[in-house]
Amino acid sequence: GKFITTRRKGRWEYVSRARGIRAAVILAVDADDHVLLVDQYRVPLGRRCIELPAGLIGDEAGSEGEDAALAAARELEEETGYRAERMDVIGEFFSSPGMVSESFTLLRAHGLTRVGDGGGVEGEDITVHRVPLSGLAGAVAGWRAEGHAIDVRLLTLLGPAILAG
Repeated sequence: GKFITTRRKGRWEYVSRARGIRAAVILAVDADDHVLLVDQYRVPLGRRCIELPAGLIGDEAGSEGEDAALAAARELEEETGYRAERMDVIGEFFSSPGMVSESFTLLRAHGLTRVGDGGGVEGEDITVHRVPLSGLAGAVAGWRAEGHAIDVRLLTLLGPAILAG
């Protein structure tokens, strides 16, 4: 396909991104300790999913080798309507290494300023949520009760409370 390919190594089958495309995921917490989340319909799940803002790196012709921080800044603004003064790379992570070779670069956005409504580009139907960190677990429970899927990357924020019991 244009964005993914299936591969086989011995008896192992897996999926990878085509053409060296990568992904950037943005952890955006504002000065008031609110996290920016996005809500969009995901075809493979057949329902809406609550996620950290994210996007592809180097997916447009001529953008091969694009810098992860530049892609993340662009995606954050497109999806949420917020601009970051600075993007710090936290590291590379793999979300489903038994089935997908894709990794994502996790970045932390700093100095957030709202510059628009967000919602994505043409063809995307993104709803932006600004949620207090102190109320995130309750918000996630509410979304689950409504039938939303929850992206695994939200564990970056929910993990400490889960470990504390």
